[in-house]
Amino acid sequence: MPSHIMLSYQWDDQALVKKIHDRLKDDGLPVWMDIEGGVTGNINDSMAAGVEEAVVICPFMTPAYQASRSCKKELNYADTREVIIVPAMLTNNWEASEWLGLITAGLLWVDFRNAQKDEEHFEMCLRSLEEEIMFNAGHLLAVEEPQREQVDQPEPSKPHLKKKPGRGFRHALSKLYIHESGEQIIPPTEDSRNTVELNETAGDHCYWVEIKGDGCKYYRNVVTNRYLGFDPSRNQVHSEVSPAASEEWLMLVDLTDQSHQRAVIMKNKHSGRFLAVHNGHFIGLTSYNEDCKWFLE
Repeated sequence: MPSHIMLSYQWDDQALVKKIHDRLKDDGLPVWMDIEGGVTGNINDSMAAGVEEAVVICPFMTPAYQASRSCKKELNYADTREVIIVPAMLTNNWEASEWLGLITAGLLWVDFRNAQKDEEHFEMCLRSLEEEIMFNAGHLLAVEEPQREQVDQPEPSKPHLKKKPGRGFRHALSKLYIHESGEQIIPPTEDSRNTVELNETAGDHCYWVEIKGDGCKYYRNVVTNRYLGFDPSRNQVHSEVSPAASEEWLMLVDLTDQSHQRAVIMKNKHSGRFLAVHNGHFIGLTSYNEDCKWFLE
């Protein structure tokens, strides 16, 4: 049975990926890297076994990775085996294209640009990677309690990694969460839409299961099982029992953000509007500004 997280990288980035490998291992995640005992005997057989035993593969994307025949073989093989792909971006002002762009299209990559700026940046990038891995495959991985050395004054222990029930969306400026109220819109619409509100605190009603659609994603509330939607005619966010065109979303990495806090942009596919918050209220904007930034939690 597949059991580990495979790190796929181009040789120039080995030092950074080795550092990531060591930290993932320290935090209790089963991780595989070629230079850490992953390759024995025939290199092609070993790399194939690395893919075949992978629950998740993390490609560390750079122009050199895209140009590498070996990296292409690894990721193509993982894709054909339907291994979960959690990409990480290492390069500023560049985006994947050709075969790499095709395989990673629509996937939310983790921002490791400028990760080596300082240790604080690296820690935030690492935490984002761990959270994205756990979101996608936490139910498939055997995560161990991190082993900590006994010292006179131990450091505060990190929370044990566990899979969250869904995605939480916190607005970057207002700090408010997307919250399913469970209350019907008054006056009721023909399709019995419920109101979706902004809430100051996170809770179960603020988590949304991500479901892949045809060139889009749907978000279903973990408590009410209703789907997040947007009505441009009312400039109103709502939920419905079953997904339709107004519940189709595109979620993109916010390329302008340098905080490494998993910043994303949510765009309603049907209306073309960016989901934003202004003066404490939802609003749909035709072009991006800072009101459109959300952090994943």
